[in-house]
Amino acid sequence: MLESADLTALVTTLKLAGITTAILLLIGTPLAWWLGRTRARLKPAIEAVVALPLVLPPTVLGFYFLVALGPQGLIGGPLEALGIGALAFTFEGLVVASLVYSLPFVVQPLQDAFAGLDRRVQEASATLGAGPLDRFFTVTLPLARRGFLTATTLGFAHTLGEFGVVLMVGGNIPGETRVASIAIYDHVESLAYGQAHLLSGILLVFSFLLLLAVYTLNRRYQVVGL
Repeated sequence: MLESADLTALVTTLKLAGITTAILLLIGTPLAWWLGRTRARLKPAIEAVVALPLVLPPTVLGFYFLVALGPQGLIGGPLEALGIGALAFTFEGLVVASLVYSLPFVVQPLQDAFAGLDRRVQEASATLGAGPLDRFFTVTLPLARRGFLTATTLGFAHTLGEFGVVLMVGGNIPGETRVASIAIYDHVESLAYGQAHLLSGILLVFSFLLLLAVYTLNRRYQVVGL
C-alpha cells in the first residue's frame, strides 16, 4: 500500500506536470509557430536555446535556477523587494524551472507540425475571407492536432520524471516540493525498496500508458488521413 506521504508526492507530481504542460502549450505554441515558419537569421540561435535542456545536465540547469530564484538572484531579488518573496524551495519556483526544463519536449513537436503544414491551405482559406486568427483556430490547429497530442504527452511525461532540477530548486519539502522522483530517492536511501518499487512501478505503468495512447491516437489519425 502507498504511504500517505507517497500519495501526497504523487498528487504534487501530477499537479506540477499538469500546470507546466498547460502553460507550455500557451507560450510554446506561438514560439513553435514562429520557428516553424520563419527564415530569420536568428532562428538557429533561438532553436539552440530551446533545445539546451536536452543536453544540459539537470543539476547545472537547477543550480542556475536556484541562484536566479534565490533572495539575491536575478528573478528572486526583485520579487523579494516587492514583498512577494523568493521562489527558491517553493512549488511556484518548481513550475518556473519545469517550464524551461520541459520546453523542448513541447516546442519541437509543435514546430515540426507547423513546418509540415501545406501553406496553400492557409492561402486558400485567406482568399475565402478567413482572418489570421480564424485561419489559425479553424485550419491550422485541426491540421496540427498530432503535433499537439505529442507535445502534450511528452511535456507531461517528461515533467513527471524530473529529479535533478526539482532537487536543486525545490529541495524536499513534504506537501510542497516533494515529488515522486524525490520520494523514490528517499526510499532507496533508507533501504525501503518495497516502497520504492511500488512508487516506481506506478510511474512506469502510467508513463507507458501515456505513450501507448499517443502512439495509438497518432496512428489512428494517420490512417484516417487527419
